[in-house]
Amino acid sequence: MRMMISFAALFLSVVLLQLSTGGVGPLDAISGLALNFSTAEIGLLGSAHFFGFFIGCWWAPRLMGSVGHSRAFAAFTSAGAIGLLAHMMWIDAYAWAVMRVASGMCVAGCYTVIEAWLHAKVTNKTRGRAMGAYRVADMGASLAAQLLISVLEPASYISYNLLAIVCCASLLPLTLTTASQPETPDAPRLRPMLLIECSPLAAAGVLVAALSSASFRMIGPVYGQQVGLEVDQIAWFLAVFVLGGALAQYPVGWLADRFDRRQVLIGLSLAAVVSCAFGASSHMFGAVGILAAAFFFGLTSFPIFSISAAHANDFADNSQRVELSAALMFFYALGAIAAPLLASKLIDGFGPSALFVMIAAGHLLLVLFSVVRMTVRKTRDRRTPYIWSPRTSFTLGRLTERLRDRR
Repeated sequence: MRMMISFAALFLSVVLLQLSTGGVGPLDAISGLALNFSTAEIGLLGSAHFFGFFIGCWWAPRLMGSVGHSRAFAAFTSAGAIGLLAHMMWIDAYAWAVMRVASGMCVAGCYTVIEAWLHAKVTNKTRGRAMGAYRVADMGASLAAQLLISVLEPASYISYNLLAIVCCASLLPLTLTTASQPETPDAPRLRPMLLIECSPLAAAGVLVAALSSASFRMIGPVYGQQVGLEVDQIAWFLAVFVLGGALAQYPVGWLADRFDRRQVLIGLSLAAVVSCAFGASSHMFGAVGILAAAFFFGLTSFPIFSISAAHANDFADNSQRVELSAALMFFYALGAIAAPLLASKLIDGFGPSALFVMIAAGHLLLVLFSVVRMTVRKTRDRRTPYIWSPRTSFTLGRLTERLRDRR
């Protein structure tokens, strides 16, 4: 309890930040539909968000080194709030894409500050509990953020203003805390090829995880609208995907720590293909069938990033963990930038079911590549513990490196 109180300011900032920045994605998609944006333009908004996310991941550690944790957090939060407030002042898809770059930078920058602060304050004794509480706060707020579109009016200044207010409110807990700011850690080097050196399969898994999650969360509202869901049903459609992914983490982690992780990855991807087939035809079963498909899809696809990260860490030295975490995030960002735009183009050309067909194709390719890698390389006897890895910043590896060193 003392630990939770000491981290309360950080966790409250996480919750408020996730509510605002997590809510803008689905709100933008619904607002874009109301303003007659094309599907490709809505996909561009999602891609722009992850482009800003990548910039923020790279820049945030360096900005912290220049101005400190609190000032860096304030700078990134201000960028996110400005992007939110400007939406209804300039109604244009390409202008909104620039604003979404700002929101992506805000997410990555603020999470980098929070995770660097957590890393400096935890001890080996409290690290596991702190990470658990952090994941609960982040995932709970992410779940709530998806539901916001059921109460926020699309294309409304008030809706974006409310999200901006919540974004600004995330400043208060962290900047007003009496806890002293920690020492600024060195920025991790960005070495994308380190992931390829450790595990080509992990790199492919991260790309497929990005293809699944980024396209679904950014283009999911378009799919929902085209198959006849109401706005409140679209909110639940996105929320049950997150809920399914959260519930899958413990059983998948248990399997990943006891069996060959490549076999677990193959099993998950095959299950994801089945869930995609269900998702592509779920509109025939009404709203309940569509929601069930989204839940099953989250259950099968969401853990793939963490499985891939654990598999890569099995082949990394202790000194490489932080840089490997940055490389994982780099590959995820690459896939997440491309996925929404590609999904929107396919939906335009072939209808809403093309979203799930595209994702299923990615998982089938991952299955084939996994089988090839199993014939080329034997797995290591030594393995690191499975960790549910949030896709938040390049510095996450500092928080998890000692958890992965446990035997």
